[in-house]
Amino acid sequence: MNANVAEQLNKKVRSIHSLPTPPVIFQPLLGLLQQPADRVNLKEVTRLVSYDESLAAMCLRIANSPLFGRAKTTESVQAAVLSLGIRRVGDILLTCCMQQMMPRGKWATDPAAFWRHSLGCALVTRKFAEMIEYPDVEKAYVAGLLHDLGIVVNSVTYPEEFSGVLEEAAKMCVPLLVVEEKRLGFTHCESGLILAETWRIPPDIRDVIQFHHGDGGAFDKNPLVSLVHLCDLLCRMRSLGHGYYEAQGVDFAADEAWLVLAQQFPRLAAMDLARFTFDLDAVVGEVTDLVNSIFAPTEAS
Repeated sequence: MNANVAEQLNKKVRSIHSLPTPPVIFQPLLGLLQQPADRVNLKEVTRLVSYDESLAAMCLRIANSPLFGRAKTTESVQAAVLSLGIRRVGDILLTCCMQQMMPRGKWATDPAAFWRHSLGCALVTRKFAEMIEYPDVEKAYVAGLLHDLGIVVNSVTYPEEFSGVLEEAAKMCVPLLVVEEKRLGFTHCESGLILAETWRIPPDIRDVIQFHHGDGGAFDKNPLVSLVHLCDLLCRMRSLGHGYYEAQGVDFAADEAWLVLAQQFPRLAAMDLARFTFDLDAVVGEVTDLVNSIFAPTEAS
């Protein structure tokens, strides 16, 4: 990205005043949900969830969805929280809050496809983090959820140009950043970093936003980048991508991110690669069911 393009992009992104701030319950509820499960105050979680109408409605709808096969209808927020469990309430919380933070009617891309990929990547990243005993699985989840923040930036700030990027990428079956670089002069990794800095997102998650497609050194410096890079690839290869097919082969064993993580986490080094991909494929199926359940109303609207 040349200096002129970088200056224009910075000005445009930093002038986005239409992006709402997170709902007031976001930080206190997220703080509660990140505590060990046996220490979480369920009454306090229920109280905070009840303050947000859309979050409460989402919890009730999912608790009563076929995904959980409940024989009896769940009618209260407290029953929904108990039925779903703390972790799944956290998934719903983050997704709802992120949706509320984004402007409606200004998407160049399909918002349902975007959120499917983002939430899917978050859930797979957390599972992968657990498998290799990464020390902060919830941070891994958040990094997976936010890694493509730049797609929102490009969609909102350059809607016509980015629509062209999406069309060409889908036609050529190539990753978005290939066409972004050619047609915009920058990628969603670079625009996402600017918004992440504006929102004061923690530095290690900003690294993920900027380098999740790789940058010769980022994998060594921050294992979180390697985690999200691999899970992003897996989701895009397993129908949880950006709404179109990408014609690219993925050799995890030869991927730089895999090799770096294998040096840092012994469980990964000892893991059977075929078993690893099989296990994560199973997770992707579960993720798809959950994401479809969450986004059913969005698609109908």
